[in-house]
Amino acid sequence: MSSDKLAQRVAQIAPFQVMAVLARAKELQALGKDVIHLEIGEPDFTAPEPVAEAGMQAIVAGHTGYTAAQGLPALRAKISDYYQKRYRVNVAPERIFITPGASGALLLLSSLMVDAGHEVLMPDPSYPCNRHFLAQVGAKARLLQGSQNAPFVLDLETLVKHWGPQTQGVWLASPANPTGSVLPRDYIEQAWGVVESLGGHLLVDEIYQGLVYEGEDFTALGISDEIFVVNSFSKFFAMTGWRLGWLVLPEWAIEGTTKLAQNLFISAPTVAQYAALRALDDDVLEICEQRRQSLARRREVLVNGLKGLGLPIASPAQGAFYVYVDISAYTDDAMQWCLQLLEEEFVALTPGADFGHHDAHKYVRFAYTCDEARLDQALVRIARFIGKTE
Repeated sequence: MSSDKLAQRVAQIAPFQVMAVLARAKELQALGKDVIHLEIGEPDFTAPEPVAEAGMQAIVAGHTGYTAAQGLPALRAKISDYYQKRYRVNVAPERIFITPGASGALLLLSSLMVDAGHEVLMPDPSYPCNRHFLAQVGAKARLLQGSQNAPFVLDLETLVKHWGPQTQGVWLASPANPTGSVLPRDYIEQAWGVVESLGGHLLVDEIYQGLVYEGEDFTALGISDEIFVVNSFSKFFAMTGWRLGWLVLPEWAIEGTTKLAQNLFISAPTVAQYAALRALDDDVLEICEQRRQSLARRREVLVNGLKGLGLPIASPAQGAFYVYVDISAYTDDAMQWCLQLLEEEFVALTPGADFGHHDAHKYVRFAYTCDEARLDQALVRIARFIGKTE
């Protein structure tokens, strides 16, 4: 059997260009080269030790069977308490669904809210998997440019202009991947007002919530109970491989979401759920805050270093652990530039084409996921590289 037997939707799923960068980086490492990884969105932190211990204790105690599709009641209640303590927002535990990573939550939402043949509006650039989740349900994403003053923020007038009979919602992210930008509260309030008036749904992806260095760290759940919010234990809590996220939804969507969750994944990983209970304790949250401060220092090193090299930062890098950089002074092909940088100076970056369409060839994403010393080394190597390409 050949690949032409595959379902047609597979052809709509684009591979990550960064995977070619990562594959070559690993080959170079195998040859003994010292590669600095600034391409993958995974810091060099592992889950806090108390979280790992809680996971091991869950295995020893035999907590390895299925949970309810919605997740452990105790974990949903603890997330509810977290919203109250940290953000002063009341979120009923019944509205919280535990999912296999934020990816599971986004796939669940795609199935819940978007019909085949319809579309969702998103800013250009956006997290690439969002487009592919929609393709899985026979829908599509339409990426829209921002305004001249905020080129990577979905302009609300543009949103209204492009809203059509097949549009069912808008998906935003704050802090955002790849730009690291943080949307202000009043922007999300206005966006919700527009989307609600047009009869659509609004998703705010908050998986980098907590990793904010400039601007307000808040949740869209404080604006309306009708907004959908996705979050994750992967980023602020450093539990990437545990594959655990959550979806907060309006009360009217609970029954439908339960049916879908039961059929799509039965339940999220049980051991990870027990570990996550520990992640929300005050002492572990303090560890996570110390790591946020470490990321803030790394951000300062990278941002200052890029400015010193004359590499324009394309969008305010206020959160997450990304900086989106304009390299059009040196190339009109960011992917080729990334591969050349890797070959000559052993620094791995992500090309902009993974995230959007408009002028994506001009941009690369830096992830400040290694320590300050390595970032300094990377900046020295990049300075040498761009000196050759001027």
